[in-house]
Amino acid sequence: MRLLIYVTYITEALVAASKEIGLQVNDDTIKYMVMSRDQNTRPSHNIKTDDSSYERVEQFKYLGTTLTNQNFIQKEIKSRLKSGNACYHSVKNLFSSTLLSKHHRLKHARTIILPVALYGCEIWSLTLTEE
Repeated sequence: MRLLIYVTYITEALVAASKEIGLQVNDDTIKYMVMSRDQNTRPSHNIKTDDSSYERVEQFKYLGTTLTNQNFIQKEIKSRLKSGNACYHSVKNLFSSTLLSKHHRLKHARTIILPVALYGCEIWSLTLTEE
């Protein structure tokens, strides 16, 4: 309960500071998430300020990466591998062409497919099982 009161206080301070410098907070799009590896997370509570209510979510997509409240990365890894596979199949004809040398095929794979499959991987916190 103390966490909810603290988060509400911080949220009100953020909204007030934004108004002071001329920014307007869009209440319809703001949600919040508490990240924890603890399996026994508390039930979700909406944050209520004077004139707004902010919903607590368990996961959301940010810059193409799905973030979860328990920091599970398995779904994101599978999604990235599927994207890399789809990217490969979209340029499959290019790689099967005899006009390209092995060197150029590898170079294209590194510049086209790997960035799609590994996008956002630098922020993944992996366990030994996931590695």
